[in-house]
Amino acid sequence: MTYEYEALAEKSRKHLWNSFTQMQGYNEDLPVIIESGEGVKLRDVTGREFFDGVSSIWLNVHGHNVPELNEAIVAQLGKIAHSTILGMANVPAILVAEQIAKLTPNGLEKVFYSDSGATSVEIAIKMAFQYWQHKGKPEKQSFVTMNNAYHGDTIGAVSVGAIDLYHKAYSKLLFQAHRVEYPYCYRCPLGEELSSCAFACLQQVEQLLEEKGSEIAGFLIEPIVQGASGIITMPAGFLARLRELCTKYEVLMICDEVATGFGRTGKMFACEYDGVTPDIMCMGKGLTGGYLPVAATVTTDDVYEAFLGSYESKKTFFHGHSFAGNQLGCAAALANLELFEKRDLVRDVERKSEHVAHRLEQFLELKHVGDIRQRGFMIGIELVKDRETKAEYEWQEKIGLVVSRRSCELGMIIRPLGNVVVFMPPLSSTVEELDEMLDILYEAIVDITERGVKVRSEKLPYGL
Repeated sequence: MTYEYEALAEKSRKHLWNSFTQMQGYNEDLPVIIESGEGVKLRDVTGREFFDGVSSIWLNVHGHNVPELNEAIVAQLGKIAHSTILGMANVPAILVAEQIAKLTPNGLEKVFYSDSGATSVEIAIKMAFQYWQHKGKPEKQSFVTMNNAYHGDTIGAVSVGAIDLYHKAYSKLLFQAHRVEYPYCYRCPLGEELSSCAFACLQQVEQLLEEKGSEIAGFLIEPIVQGASGIITMPAGFLARLRELCTKYEVLMICDEVATGFGRTGKMFACEYDGVTPDIMCMGKGLTGGYLPVAATVTTDDVYEAFLGSYESKKTFFHGHSFAGNQLGCAAALANLELFEKRDLVRDVERKSEHVAHRLEQFLELKHVGDIRQRGFMIGIELVKDRETKAEYEWQEKIGLVVSRRSCELGMIIRPLGNVVVFMPPLSSTVEELDEMLDILYEAIVDITERGVKVRSEKLPYGL
């Protein structure tokens, strides 16, 4: 089937409301409309190709149109597309749960399915809240989050989020969570230097837990990399210390691995960097290789067993999603995890990450690159007006958006986070493909920040 671009664009303007997009600028623009994809490239309805520089929002693993994943879905479709997991089970859901338990840190054994990262976090919040009721400590009802956290867009997930741009508008709908600082070392909120701070921000955490631990149910953490705040990376040992504090003050540690899980940081799960096992782990995105919406909340036997009891005890975890444990999604997940092992993908990402790190050294020479933060294939390049003072670009200058537009003109889709340009390629990207993408990214930054190149439009570029 062929599509007329203008006809589709008009239908889009008339009917489509895009996520995280200011529709006024978008509808005045000429947006990219994707028709197909192959490997690490996307193809629009006009036939133009783009590198997928953000893995279709951080979730693509093996590239697009992967034969093994396609075949697994088709094979499952010939059996059954979906049956409920409420009170019964299905073959691929059981097998994926077994694989997840093998891959996650020791002690995480029980898998509860849902359909997105946000819902996996919502489930974790409810589990932690109800867990303490069953353990005879109903006073433990509050949660701790970290400043600039993002855990999804459902009401519970927004309640433990801490990015005012995204969350402030809904403040009257939310429960209040305690906020502590995430170690944003480039712009330390405490004015400390990493070389001598001795994790000063952890003192705030311990003081809160010492004072309020008896009423705190859980601590939500994006381990090693805080994503939506601008790819903020934790220093080594910080997560391990948080684990010690949660254990000491009897607070459930909830690690949100939705963005960081499944090889994205160069480990299967980011918790492995500090050898940490959380009480609850949330996952999604890369679980199906970026193909279908399957997420999971994984817990210890201790959490699971707190919900066991007779029918009359009413200790059941009363939560579920219509498509939880969907067979097509779980079939894709099984094939995805088989490819991880077959291709030794996590080790491959770790190796290629070193090459990327070497290439990024060139970016640090640019006069408007203030900081580069990387863990595996999660890279954030913070653009600044002045490197010496770390002076930020004003919101109205839309520097990240304009650089993203220029990147798109040069052949790669990226999406910024404010003044931070995010580069998050599919894990399957070859060294040669990574080099091509990094060349585009470098040129886009130089064109906009140094050469004064004008993009086609400085409206919200392609809705990015």
